[in-house]
Amino acid sequence: MDSAGWDNRYSTKELVWTGRANQFVEQNLADLEPGSAIDLGAGEGRNSVWLAARGWKVTAVDFSQVGLDKALQLAADNGVEITTECADATMYGPDAPVDLVVLSYLQLGQEAQRTILEHATTWLRPGGTLFVIAHDRSNVTDGYGGPPSPEVCYTVEETLNAIKGLDISTSEVAERQVDTPDGVKTALDTLVIATRPL
Repeated sequence: MDSAGWDNRYSTKELVWTGRANQFVEQNLADLEPGSAIDLGAGEGRNSVWLAARGWKVTAVDFSQVGLDKALQLAADNGVEITTECADATMYGPDAPVDLVVLSYLQLGQEAQRTILEHATTWLRPGGTLFVIAHDRSNVTDGYGGPPSPEVCYTVEETLNAIKGLDISTSEVAERQVDTPDGVKTALDTLVIATRPL
């Protein structure tokens, strides 16, 4: 979907996604010392706002200005401030190195995935963290929800290959429980957490 498509999807008054941060973001980043962060593909800003509430200086990046406007409203509703930048994730670059880069369900084709991951490794300060959570390719056949196209899904192996030079602390296919009208279903996500060596 292009930026106009996402603008249209985000144009409803209500949040398309929940206002709460992704569960893996909460579980894995709560204890990090706050610093500067980029939330790449931030959408409506749920992860950006959660980070800002914990003292992070966050830049929310997305190619949908409508989504970013909703992110600013969500931040205001929660009494925090974030910076937004409307940009294509494959061409974005920060002005200075940062302490954290979050990629949360930024589901693009494999070439774009690799480009973004390779770029993101260069944005980190020494000791900075790269956090990746995305629909895993195995989810298409073995999990619940997410995009039906394997092309826009991630794998742990491909993600690790794109971030060579970082120290890997977590690399797994994580199970995420989803409440549905037919009961609890299991979604399968690529989860990779890595840091730039000091």
